[in-house]
Amino acid sequence: MQQIILAVDDQGNFLEYIPKEVGHTGKGRRHLAVAVLLYNSKGQALLQKRKHQIFDNVWDITGATHPLHLENNTDETLEEATLRCLSEEWGVAEKIVLKNRGFFNYFAQYGEFCENEHCFLMTGEYDGEVYLNPSMGYEYKWMDKKEFLKDIRSNPQNYTPWAVSSMGLDSK
Repeated sequence: MQQIILAVDDQGNFLEYIPKEVGHTGKGRRHLAVAVLLYNSKGQALLQKRKHQIFDNVWDITGATHPLHLENNTDETLEEATLRCLSEEWGVAEKIVLKNRGFFNYFAQYGEFCENEHCFLMTGEYDGEVYLNPSMGYEYKWMDKKEFLKDIRSNPQNYTPWAVSSMGLDSK
């Protein structure tokens, strides 16, 4: 089923609904996105090696998605999109208290594809079991937050670009 996402301007103001492919091909269209980062009570970040059309087998933060325009003619909120992402990618069914850390805009061209996003970083704490969906990622790890922040700054090429961009917002 084709996903319909929300095209926006650089300030995140809604412009129109577009197919996900339109947002990610050619120069794309700026659209809403969500980057998700979970921590546990030990101060560790949940990371995954993502299965992705462009950034395949690259480390990423916990999850990434887009708020969707739904069949009932409503739009997912950032929280709803985040919780859907955690359920689909990790099997996390419980509601987690989330913090919106703000947004960043980024554009990057990769051949015929691109990332052109107005992306929000949503964080939360979770100590339960996780089960990485094998269609979404290859492997995962819990990594000490300080080590993770040091590594993503020292080795940004090992991470997805949205993971790198989002770390400027996570001043927790």
